[in-house]
Amino acid sequence: MTGLIDGAIGRARMVLAVLVFALLAGIATYIALPKESDPDIAFPMISVFVSLDGVTPQDAERLLVRPMEQEIKSLESMTDYRGVALEGGGLLLIEFEVSFDVDQAALDVREKIDMAKRFFPVDAREPVIEEYSAATFPIMVVNIFGDAPERGMERLARDLQEELEGMDGVLEAPIRGGREEVLEIIVDPVKLDSYNISYQEIAQVISANNQLIPAGNIDTGHGRFSVKVPGLIKSAEDALNLPVRSDNDASITVRDVARVQRTYKDRAVYARYNGRSALSVEVVKRPGANILETAAEVRRIAAKHKETWPASVQYEVNSDQSELIGDQLKQLEGSIIIAVLLVMIVCVAALGLRPAMLVGVSIPSSFMLAFLLLGAFGYTINMMVMFGMIIAVGILVDGAIVVVEYADRKMAEGLERAEAYAMAGKRMFWPVVASSATTLAAFVPFLFWDSMPGKFMSYLPITLIFVLSSSLFMALIFLPVLGSVVGARAAGGNDELAALSGKEGSPEKVGGWLGAYVGMTKWLIGRPLMVTVGAFASIILIFMAFGATERKSELFLDIEPDQIFVLVQAQGSLSAAEEFAIASRAEYAIAHLPGVDGYTLKSGRETGAGASGDLGSVPNDTIAQILVDLKANDGVHDGRKSLKSVREALEAVPALHFEIVVREQGPPATKDIDMLISSDNNAAREEVAHRIRDHLESMDGLRDFEDTLPLPGIEQRIQVDRAQAGKFGVDVRQVGAAVQLVTNGILVGRYRPDDAIDELDIRVRFPEEARSIEAIDRMRIATPNGQVPLSLFVERVPSQNVSQIDRRNGERVTSVRANAVEVGTGNLKVAEVQEWLETQDFPPGVEVVFDGSFEDSAEAGAFFQNAAVVALFLMGVILLWEFNNFWQVFLTLSAVIISTAGVLIGIMLILPYVSVLMIGTGIVALAGIVVNNNIVLIDTYNRLREDGRTPEEAALAAAAQRIRPILLTTITTICGLLPMVFMLNFDFASGVVSTGGSTAEWWVQLATA
Repeated sequence: MTGLIDGAIGRARMVLAVLVFALLAGIATYIALPKESDPDIAFPMISVFVSLDGVTPQDAERLLVRPMEQEIKSLESMTDYRGVALEGGGLLLIEFEVSFDVDQAALDVREKIDMAKRFFPVDAREPVIEEYSAATFPIMVVNIFGDAPERGMERLARDLQEELEGMDGVLEAPIRGGREEVLEIIVDPVKLDSYNISYQEIAQVISANNQLIPAGNIDTGHGRFSVKVPGLIKSAEDALNLPVRSDNDASITVRDVARVQRTYKDRAVYARYNGRSALSVEVVKRPGANILETAAEVRRIAAKHKETWPASVQYEVNSDQSELIGDQLKQLEGSIIIAVLLVMIVCVAALGLRPAMLVGVSIPSSFMLAFLLLGAFGYTINMMVMFGMIIAVGILVDGAIVVVEYADRKMAEGLERAEAYAMAGKRMFWPVVASSATTLAAFVPFLFWDSMPGKFMSYLPITLIFVLSSSLFMALIFLPVLGSVVGARAAGGNDELAALSGKEGSPEKVGGWLGAYVGMTKWLIGRPLMVTVGAFASIILIFMAFGATERKSELFLDIEPDQIFVLVQAQGSLSAAEEFAIASRAEYAIAHLPGVDGYTLKSGRETGAGASGDLGSVPNDTIAQILVDLKANDGVHDGRKSLKSVREALEAVPALHFEIVVREQGPPATKDIDMLISSDNNAAREEVAHRIRDHLESMDGLRDFEDTLPLPGIEQRIQVDRAQAGKFGVDVRQVGAAVQLVTNGILVGRYRPDDAIDELDIRVRFPEEARSIEAIDRMRIATPNGQVPLSLFVERVPSQNVSQIDRRNGERVTSVRANAVEVGTGNLKVAEVQEWLETQDFPPGVEVVFDGSFEDSAEAGAFFQNAAVVALFLMGVILLWEFNNFWQVFLTLSAVIISTAGVLIGIMLILPYVSVLMIGTGIVALAGIVVNNNIVLIDTYNRLREDGRTPEEAALAAAAQRIRPILLTTITTICGLLPMVFMLNFDFASGVVSTGGSTAEWWVQLATA
C-alpha cells in the first residue's frame, strides 16, 4: 500500500490536477446539494381516519375503531397500534419497526382497512390513510389576513395555493383556517305543515334527482350513439326548481317550501394572525428539493400576488425552516474558517508557516471531498449533516498533523523535502489508517440504532465516515505530494528534533520545555506502581463522585426557544364562539409583549389524523392553540426570557388555564412523565388514573398536568321506544334523520360546481331560529298514517358526555402526564413516582407503565452502553491487527476510561444538565478519538524497541518524539471545538461576531464532552 505514496509523488502533477478537479467538483456539489432542516426520515407510523358525521365516541369505537383493530392485528412488522374514538370519527395509529418498508406497509394497511370497511356504516366516509415523514411537515407558513369578506380571502388564498403547488420544489400547499362549503336547503317547518309535506319527501327528491345515469349506447346499423340522462345538480337554481309534489296541473317545488343557499358549514374553528382573521397556506417541500431556493421562491410568489390584492389584505411568513438551515450553514462556514485560523496559528507556532499551511488546507479540502461523496450517494445537507461536519472540524486534521510533523522532523535531520514527505507518508501510513479506523469504529454502532432517535443520529456517522475518509486521503496521498512540491522548514527551526531521532538519539540531550517534560516523564517511569495506583484511584473517585450525585438530564436538548405553542384549556359543553372568546383573552395578554414577534391563533377542537399539527398529541381539554414566534438570535432578545414573560402574562389572566409547549427540534419527544394505565375494568382504570394524577399534583416541581379521562360535559341522548315507534311504522334511522334537521342537516347528496375544487355536501336542515334542543320535542315525523309528533316515542335524556376513548393494542387505556418545572429534572421526578408506585396497592388487572420520553431515554441509555462495548471491541480488533499484542491494546484502550472520567468532570463542573443523546454520542465518539495518540505513541515505541533500546529508553524516547504531534492534535481538536463550547457565531460576510442563540446551543454539550 505504501507504494502508492511513491507513485503519487512521482506523478505529482497528475495528483495535484486530480485534487484541484475534486475540490472544484466538491464546491459545485455543495452549491447544488438540496438543503433541508430535518433529515427526510419516514416515521414508522401510519394513521387511518374514518369520518362519520355526528357519531359519538362510544359508537365510533364500536362501529369504526374495533373493526379496524381486528383486521390489522395480523400485520407484519407492526409493533404497536393505538385507537382513538372521537366525536365525528375514529382514528387508528399503527406503529411499525423503524426499519420498515413504508410503501409495503402502506399497501398492507390499505388492504386490511378495505376488509374492515364491510363493517362500517353506509354513511362513513372513505378512510384517509396517511404516512408520516420529516419531509411532510411544512417548511414555512404564509398567513393571509386583513379586512375582507371570507369568500374573497379564500379566493386569494386559492390563487396563491395554485401557483405554489405548481412549483417544482413544492409538494403541496394546503390551506388552513378556512371552512368547507356546503349547499344548504333550508326548509321552513311552517310551510311544510301547511303543505302537509314531510322532510323525507324533500330529502328523497333531492337525492333521486342528483344522479348520473349512464343509459348506454344505441347501434342502429347506420351509426352508433351514446345515450345519457344528465341528472346532476350543478347549481342552487337546479335544486330550487325540483318538484316535490304534483297535483293535476299544479306542482309544489322546493322553492315553495325552502330556500337554497351556497354557504359555509357552521364555524367550528377560528383562525387569526396577530389579532386579525387569517387563512394560512402551509408549504410542504418536495423531498430532495433545496429548502433555501424553495423558500426564496415562495416569498417571491407571495410578494407578486400581494401586488394584486386589496390594500386591506396583507401577508406574513412565519415558521420558516429555511432560516434555521441558513443559520446552520453560516455556523458551519464560520466554524470552518475559525478552525482553519486557529489550526494555522497553533501549527505556525510549532512547525512554521509552510507546514502549517499544508495542515490548514486539509480542512476545507476534506470538506469539499466529503460533499462530493454525499452528493454521489444521494444525501442532502440537513441539520444532522451540519452536526457531523462541525464535529469533524476539530478531528480531521489529526492525520495531516502527524504526517507533516514527522516530515518536518526528518527535514530537521537533513533530508530533502520530497524524501522527507515520502518517508512520512510511508512511515505513518498504517498508524494513521489505524487511527482513522478506530475513530470510525466508534461511530459504526450508530448505523444500527433501530429507533427514531437512532434514525436522526445515523446521519452523524455517515457524515463522519465521508469526512474522515476524505481527510485520510488528504493526509496520506495529497499532503505528501503537496509537501514534496512546496513543503519546507521554517527558518531557524527547532534543531533539537534531530536529537530525538536515529538509533543514537537521546531525549535527555534536549532542553527547554521539552527537556522539562522528558525529565518529568523519566521520573514517573521510575515509579510505575505509584503512577498506576494514583491514576486508577483518581478515576475510581471521579466515577464514584459522579454516581453519588443526582444529575439533571434531557433526552435531547433544552435550547433557547424561538417558537412556542400556548395550549388554551377549558372544560364543559362550550360553543365555538365561547371557545374563541376564551382564547382571545390569552391572545390579548401576549399581543404586545416585547419578546413576541408574532402569533397565530387557532381555536376549536379539530378531529382527524392531522388535527394536532406539529405537536403530535395535545391535552383533551385543549380548545385553542396559539403558535407564538419569539424574538431570538437577534443579539437583543433572549428566547428564554421571552418565554418567561409569556408565561407570566398568561398567569395574570384570571381563570385562564393553559400549557406552554416549546416547539421541538430533533427527534420528537413527549412530556417528562408519561404514564399509561391499562385495564378492561373501566371503573378500576379510571380510579387508578385519578389517584396517580392526584399524587402528581401533590408533588413539588411538576406542572402541565394532563390525563385522558372523560371530560365533564353534557350530551343529549335521544332514547327511542322501538316498540312504540314500530306501531307508527317508524324506525331508528328515520328518527336519527329527523334529529339531524336541527343539528348539521341531513346529507342528501354531493355535487361539484365549476368554481369549486372539492365536492360540496347538499344538506337539508331547519332555519337557524328553529334549530334548538327544544325543537326536537316539537318536531313531527311522517308515518304511513300521516305526520305525528316525535315526542310520542322519543325521550330526550341529558347524560355525561364522553369526548374521546383511547385504546392501545385492543384494550382501553388512560394516560396521565406532567412536566417538570425545572429543566432536566424529569428523570428525578420519574424516580420519585416509581418509588411511590411501589407502595401502592392497585386493583387486580390494572397495569401501570411509563411511556414516552422516559422509555426513549431508557432505550437510548441502553443503546449507548451496548454501542460502547461494540465500539471497544471493533477498536480492539483494529489495534490487534496493528500491534498484534494484547497488552498494548489494553494500554491503548485505557485512554477511553481516562477520557470518560474527564467528561464526567466536565459535566459536574460546567454543564447544567445532561443530554442523553449528545453526551452519549460525545463519549462514544471520544472513544474513537482519544486512542489515536496512543496508537502513534505505541507504534513509535515498538519501532524504537526494534532499534535495540530497552523498554525504559524506548518509552522515554517515544514520549519525547511524539509529544509535539500529540499536543498539536489535541490542541487543534480543542481549538476547533472551543467556538462551539462558548457558543460563538462568526458571520464573516457581514463582519459580525455574536454569542448564544438556538443554533449555537445545538453543539455545546457534545463539544464540551
